[in-house]
Amino acid sequence: MNDATGPRSAPLTVARRVEEALRRAIVTLELPPGTALSENDLAERFHVSRQPIREALIALSHRGLVEIQPRRGTTVIRISADQMRQVRFIRESLEVSIARAAVQFFDPAVRRRIELCLEAQDRHAAAVDIDAFRREDEAFHAALAEGAGYPSAWQLIDDVKAHMDRVCHLTLPIPDTLPLLARQHRAIIAAIDAGDADAAEAATRTHLAHILEALPQVEANFAHLFS
Repeated sequence: MNDATGPRSAPLTVARRVEEALRRAIVTLELPPGTALSENDLAERFHVSRQPIREALIALSHRGLVEIQPRRGTTVIRISADQMRQVRFIRESLEVSIARAAVQFFDPAVRRRIELCLEAQDRHAAAVDIDAFRREDEAFHAALAEGAGYPSAWQLIDDVKAHMDRVCHLTLPIPDTLPLLARQHRAIIAAIDAGDADAAEAATRTHLAHILEALPQVEANFAHLFS
């Protein structure tokens, strides 16, 4: 659930840095659905020329986050419940495979790092620090893929999950959501530690089902953000 990207092998280009910054702003609803995006305004905001802005917006349009209409400008696309369900299906398929693979092999160094991540999640949940929890949530899922030996799988998930992330951002303030997610993360890692692939799969599916269970309430409360 959350929106920081994983480590990359090469420095990001200016256009890619702008793309990631705009992606975060869209996911966190700093730039809500329907917002008009001006190349000139964005160039001034990021202190760059219009060319990397244009490249970033094209990349975001390919991710389905903005719509570019000739002579009409660029706007942030509204949240699509159907698109979110499709992304969740893709994410669940990959993360279930990661969880099952992790039962067969898991890097001990990454496992130790995950324990620190889980402890941090508990602290942030208790403090209701949503932004910090989101960062640790992202780190947890990325570390699962890394520990199982498939870090590229998380990169694939990260590239498509922005629609799901926007809904996650709306669900996190719901009371008791953060402690629940932290417990679900612990259930996944406990099953992996126990070498129980079926339990790891079940815990992963339960965790990712949470957002669909919350979707009707979120859609009702924030109808203006949905298409």
